Formats: sequence, structure tokens, C-alpha cells
Amino acid sequence: MTIETLTLGENRFFTNCYLIHQGQKCLVVDPGFQPEAVLSTLEQRGLFLEAILLTHGHFDHVGGVGALVDATGCRVFLHPEDLTLPKALTAGPLTYTDEFSDNQTLTLADMTFRVLHTPGHTRGSVCLLFPEGLISGDTLFAGSCGRTDLPGGSRYQLINSLARLAGLPGDYAVYPGHGPATTLEEERRFNPYLSRIP
Repeated sequence: MTIETLTLGENRFFTNCYLIHQGQKCLVVDPGFQPEAVLSTLEQRGLFLEAILLTHGHFDHVGGVGALVDATGCRVFLHPEDLTLPKALTAGPLTYTDEFSDNQTLTLADMTFRVLHTPGHTRGSVCLLFPEGLISGDTLFAGSCGRTDLPGGSRYQLINSLARLAGLPGDYAVYPGHGPATTLEEERRFNPYLSRIP
């Protein structure tokens, strides 16, 4: 399995979009603002897009969904709690075909992963746990964590979600929604938001 990063958007909205593929089947996580870049990469790699996985519904993560669905007819997965987000934060109605649920195990594009509902940044934020790594969205960053001051955010929920991630057994590569990749063990040791968790 390959996890490939595309950094999409402009200025302060640089968002990590992940292409996760095995063979010719592909999943895209958080397609940001530039669907043409995603489509071009899929074409260059000879990949078939089976589904889009959304870690949450903010516009900088979902901006490319409509164009990708139009071009490929793929499925789109979202946690339903984010349907309560104001349209100003989602750039219009959210496009989705399937709903995530907590602890759900899914097999898509011949790859199996587990959905962890990690509210705090938004009510419907999720992390995606693959054997090869944790896609953490805007819940956990290298050295930091997601903001909670926007509608749907909750500091209390985020603390509990971070504790859940810190308590996962073993170590994982961590692929966040913004910024560089890291590891879960690195964040347990040095991230002030995780290292203070008992």
C-alpha cells in the first residue's frame, strides 16, 4: 500500500490530500481546493478512484469533491455529525454518498481500515487507521492539534479524542491534514497536547 501526499490550496489553506493506493485502485482523502491536480495525478499513475474519504467537512478539505465525483462517479464518505456545520465553513452543501460511524471497519479499493470518530475540531471529525499509518485530519498535527474556536468545535471533546489517539497500542506513521508527517510515538513524547495526557 502506498500513501502519497499532495499539498493543495493557497496561502494559509495548504491542505494535505492523500492518495492511498494498492495496485490500480485508489482512495483519496480530503481533496482540498484543486481537483484538477488530483485528477492529473490519478491519470499519471493510472489509478482508478473508488472513494473519497473526508476527515471532516471544512471547505479547505472538501473543495474538490464535486468535480472529482463528476469526473469519476466515486463514492464519498463523511461522518454525519458534520452535516450540522454552517455553510460558510463548508462552501455550500456537503456532497456525500455514505456515512462513517465510530469503530467501523471498511474495506475499499482492496484496503481495510478503521474509522475513529474524534470530535473536537468539528463534531464529525474522524481519523482513519490503516495498518500502514494514521490519517489524522485536523485532530492531530506534528507538535500541535486542531483548533476548537469555530462552530462545532469543542476543547473538551478534542482533549478526549487526543487521549484516544495517544492510547492506541503501538506506533504509527501519522499523516495530518496540514503540515509534515510525524509518528504517534513522537507526538506522545513531544507534543504538549498529548504528552500531558495521563
